[in-house]
Amino acid sequence: MEISTPDLCDEHAGEIQVLEPMMVSYGGRERFGGRIVTIKCFEDNSLVRELVAEPGEGRVLVVDAGGSMRRACLGDQLAAKAVANGWEGIVMYGCIRDVDEIGGLDLGVHALGSHPMKTDKKGVGERDLSVTFGGVTFIPGAYVYADNNGVVVSDRALL
Repeated sequence: MEISTPDLCDEHAGEIQVLEPMMVSYGGRERFGGRIVTIKCFEDNSLVRELVAEPGEGRVLVVDAGGSMRRACLGDQLAAKAVANGWEGIVMYGCIRDVDEIGGLDLGVHALGSHPMKTDKKGVGERDLSVTFGGVTFIPGAYVYADNNGVVVSDRALL
């Protein structure tokens, strides 16, 4: 899939939402997109671990980690599991770790930043609900497209 978020913005202005410029691209795949699956958690990546173990089927995991800059909700082991299970990418409203290893994986990863501290595992969080951050609402089943220019969301498939 050849994704260009500037082209999507030009072709679908008024139909899409554009995430505020806050994300850094860390994954080895610079362009990615697919149907949205959501998680809402805070400094606990238990649900991230569960979801990346499921078949990704070309989907993108959007994680509202509350914008935490104190813990990393994704590391190299979970990212490798996401690749093995066919996920296209992960958009993390929070931090990741193992940046160099994740950069070598065929997975799109956008996050606010990196932090070396792992999360606690308490099994706390919710999945498959609408989450809002950066001026965009991510609805499960909608579509997200990302590249080094930014992240856009659409109610329908654009590619």
